[in-house]
Amino acid sequence: MTAKKLLAQVPAEYAGKRVDQTLAALFPDFSRSRLQQWVREGYIRLGSKSPRSSDKVTGGEAIEIDVPELPILAWEAEAIPLALIYEDDHILVINKPPGMVVHPGPGNREHTLLNAILHHAPEQGSLARAGIVHRLDKDTSGLLVVAKTETVRLRLIDDLQKRRVKREYIALVQGVMVTGGDIEAPIGRHPRHRKRMAVHPRGKPAVSHYRVKNKYRTHTLVQVGLESGRTHQIRVHLAHIGYPVFGDPTYGGRLRMPPGASEGFAHALRGFRRQALHATKLGLIHPLSGEAMEWEVPVPDDMQELIHALEADAKEHSSK
Repeated sequence: MTAKKLLAQVPAEYAGKRVDQTLAALFPDFSRSRLQQWVREGYIRLGSKSPRSSDKVTGGEAIEIDVPELPILAWEAEAIPLALIYEDDHILVINKPPGMVVHPGPGNREHTLLNAILHHAPEQGSLARAGIVHRLDKDTSGLLVVAKTETVRLRLIDDLQKRRVKREYIALVQGVMVTGGDIEAPIGRHPRHRKRMAVHPRGKPAVSHYRVKNKYRTHTLVQVGLESGRTHQIRVHLAHIGYPVFGDPTYGGRLRMPPGASEGFAHALRGFRRQALHATKLGLIHPLSGEAMEWEVPVPDDMQELIHALEADAKEHSSK
């Protein structure tokens, strides 16, 4: 069953272009990958035939798209509270708590951010991933943006790819940094451990910028800005330069207890059981109004308590 029919004519100046290039130019509200999928599935006709994406147009042909109905999502809406920072007719900005998976997957089909979004706004079910355009790891907290229409979803994805979305994080790392810096190192799948990422010469380009906010006896609080958005980018980059994110079970190694740690301080370190990473700031150009917008949220309580414990430890040892 189709939801609607779209019609267009190939301009003469498009002669020689590939079918998928032509479709992407004439129907910008749909992603190129989605249009290619519709070509493969026979929903698109060029003149009197069903084309392949790699075919060339000659100009003047009629294009007819029988837009398929989007499948009903298998994911269930759940009445999970959302920390909404901003909402209008086009976007949602959410402060994700630590411990929440963003999108359902094997072993995590329920209690995710997507399930919560579907309860808050059931119409999001008509969008791919309910409008979620970027993710945070399960145990990373903080800000992310969600699209409320297909046009906005595609524009936000394009802005993310073109580095027009500002994302800043707060991370607590192991070791005492001397100063801030830049990390430009490609990231790809680990050659042996397929569930991990790694700095790898055949990986995708990745750039992170970090600056020191506070130093403690054996740890550093840093602010990290992203130019790219690779999987686990901050965690991989900081581990690569020898300052892994504290509490990171994948890239951080074993807990190293500082010498002379008090019982209370040791308890605070052992009790923090996730990576100390928080998406604190999000800035973007509103995809419809063109207005520059920015939001900032403080680190969650568990990370703030850890920072207080580090400050107390540093103060205790500075007086000795």
